Amino acid sequence: MVATPEKLQQINDSATGNDRVAVLLMGYGEVESYDDFANYNEQALNLLTAKFAPVPTWIYPPLAKILAIFDLHEWNHQHDHFISPHNAIFEQQRAGIEQNLQEKWGDRVKVFKAFNFCAPFLPEQVLAEIKEQGFDKLLIYPLLVVDSIFTSGIAVEQVNKALANLSDGSEHWIKGQRYIPSFYNEPAYIELLARLVEEKITRDLAVAHLPSQTAIVLMNHGCPHKAKGFTSGITESEALYERIREKLINKYPLISVGWLNHDTPLIEWTQPNATQAAENLILLGATSVVFMPIGFATENHETLLDVDHILHSLRHRHPEVTYVQMACVNDHPEFLKMAAEWAHPQIEALLSEQAFAVNPQMAAMQAHTHDHHDHGHHHHHH
Repeated sequence: MVATPEKLQQINDSATGNDRVAVLLMGYGEVESYDDFANYNEQALNLLTAKFAPVPTWIYPPLAKILAIFDLHEWNHQHDHFISPHNAIFEQQRAGIEQNLQEKWGDRVKVFKAFNFCAPFLPEQVLAEIKEQGFDKLLIYPLLVVDSIFTSGIAVEQVNKALANLSDGSEHWIKGQRYIPSFYNEPAYIELLARLVEEKITRDLAVAHLPSQTAIVLMNHGCPHKAKGFTSGITESEALYERIREKLINKYPLISVGWLNHDTPLIEWTQPNATQAAENLILLGATSVVFMPIGFATENHETLLDVDHILHSLRHRHPEVTYVQMACVNDHPEFLKMAAEWAHPQIEALLSEQAFAVNPQMAAMQAHTHDHHDHGHHHHHH
């Protein structure tokens, strides 16, 4: 059937109740004012570090303040009042994905952004707004490449906490829920990254460096090896790296993964880090090195400042080599289009599924009764 406006109108009218989907696009968010550093760090410590470091929670507030002093030094003095472009780029991503989605769904779909660590866009604040606007179907969409119970898990953790606080009485206002994990294995994303690298080399390096002398460091989000049993995203990141490498290796033999680690003491991080990766490739005869972030979809202080430090130290040690720093996909029109495509099937499912009714008050009761039943079963087995 052809979906003419009249037909769509009929579908809309016959659909029960409020048939609209709120897409919750989730990113880290980054501070834009130096006064917010300590607060940002405390949130990050609570959500991230707690999952892999043996640190008592009372240490977080003072530790966050100490870290803020280092941040201030790095962003302010070393980088001349750096202000992260992350939030502005993320807003462009939100707007672009919404525009692409609305071409298909009209105003039945709206895209909201939430930041893990930055008010006024904390998940709790944004979900309150979604509820107020009368949406009862939610698509949780962490815009992070590397999916794991770790990075996207903190997004779900915050959503769950917010939904528990926003629940009212015997019927939850959420009537439908879906989730998009990561796109580490999406062919379109892999294709785009490989093409961007190749275009950059052709444009800037091919004139002076042979393909075998042109090294590529594909940068992933660093992952701790042990994270209290949480999967920390290593498997997905490695799969993403391997698939991009496959597309480039026949032409450019010198390729390595480079992990952007947070070098915290006592924690074993993924190797090689980006500096080591470049050193290794230079040892193999690279006269130019391209750094491409693949484990991040949005520019942030890691892809900008950390990579800048890495390049600075490499230039110092190997001044004869040419270094190229590439951007994340950010608001590349092709990326925004594909990010919307990945959401279509989930939106379709939310709009066509039977709405469900959940009574949050029954959860405690259920935990209690299941507990007894299970004990009963164990007795039968003996």
